[in-house]
Amino acid sequence: MNLSDVTHTRKKRDRKRRVGRGNGSGKGKTCGRGMRGAKCRSGAGGKLTYEGGQMPLFRSLPRRGFSNKRFRLPCGHVNVEDLAAMQDTAEVTPESLREAGLVSRTAKVVKVLGNGKLDRPLTVKAHKFSKAAVERIEAAGGTAQIIR
Repeated sequence: MNLSDVTHTRKKRDRKRRVGRGNGSGKGKTCGRGMRGAKCRSGAGGKLTYEGGQMPLFRSLPRRGFSNKRFRLPCGHVNVEDLAAMQDTAEVTPESLREAGLVSRTAKVVKVLGNGKLDRPLTVKAHKFSKAAVERIEAAGGTAQIIR
């Protein structure tokens, strides 16, 4: 290889081709985009995922990834007014709520919510309580005990 064989690449210095400047330039009229269709029009880049109306690949493949659904605890919710409807009980437990049909059998955690009023003292044992539920149970003279 001789020094006279080395050539300079002109790509760096090439100017941007000016299209639409007459047929003599080689890129006149349609500017090298062809005749008709979406790709010949201005602003037509289109989505990268668009496949001409065919179902896109990313939609036809199955979804994969992490979901917390397997690890969630099914939680049953009971209002204070539901506790007031339970007759002949001084102590309310998750088991007694399941027997009364107020909480589903699959619920592993029971939460007592504060909707309604309580007219008699009850000892309520549950996994979780809202602030309003604790206030209403204690206002009626009962106690709210948290089960671990």
